[in-house]
Amino acid sequence: MTEDMVRLRLTLAYDGTRFHGWQLQAGDRTVQGVLEEALAALAGRPVRAIGSGRTDAGVHALGQVAHADVPASRTGLPWRKALNALLPRDVAVVAADIAQPGFHARFSAVRKTYVYTLWTEREFVYPHRRPYVWACGPVDEAAMRAAALECLGRRDFAAVQNTGTDVKSTVRTLLDVSPSPGQTPFETCWRFTADGFLKQMARNLMGCLAAAGKGKVSPADIRSLLLDRDRTRTPATAPAKGLRLESVEYGDHGNGDKRHLSDQPAPGPGGDG
Repeated sequence: MTEDMVRLRLTLAYDGTRFHGWQLQAGDRTVQGVLEEALAALAGRPVRAIGSGRTDAGVHALGQVAHADVPASRTGLPWRKALNALLPRDVAVVAADIAQPGFHARFSAVRKTYVYTLWTEREFVYPHRRPYVWACGPVDEAAMRAAALECLGRRDFAAVQNTGTDVKSTVRTLLDVSPSPGQTPFETCWRFTADGFLKQMARNLMGCLAAAGKGKVSPADIRSLLLDRDRTRTPATAPAKGLRLESVEYGDHGNGDKRHLSDQPAPGPGGDG
């Protein structure tokens, strides 16, 4: 008889410095890999964790979302606490909920926000911030804002997509590109919100804006390279370490059924919890 399963929705934070990205890769340490090991230990069977998207090697996350199907008989486990007891120190489960019917971490997502942190002081970087910022030096924020306007809206972003992922379309809607203060007076955070991102799209856009802030390209240049879909004209890609996946938003699936698994009663025999 097939065992009843329940879908967990997990929100994860991680320091990407020592990970070779999210996705499983033979011989490499990945976030998906260590998460699946912990899930399997608690579920008593192999478990596949599906993320909202792939983060590259060195990219961090505060709000990565994943789902995993586990035996209904294990629903009563305090999943967040139990997973955090097994996971390495550079990964944390922020929330563990029962997913709404039909929820899929990747396909149900309607909006994602990435944040890129620039360090704009030329002469030094705080050591504890070095793994999380791009020390690009001084930039003209007004010039960057003007360049950002050329990227907003529904466009073909083929010029800022790196190779390596097959997609049916390179058209995406970039809803917001805006700066805000960082953790220190020497940092500026640039927020990118879109209905989806292509491979290294956020890092390539950041590279374009930084080049504008250095006076190397103009808003007209940004407009032209996007229209021409010419990847060879795109400025250098911003380093991975300055980027973090801030949040993933969902439409009709909201935030699960808002019942944390650690609060659930233990299921009865054969029950679904």
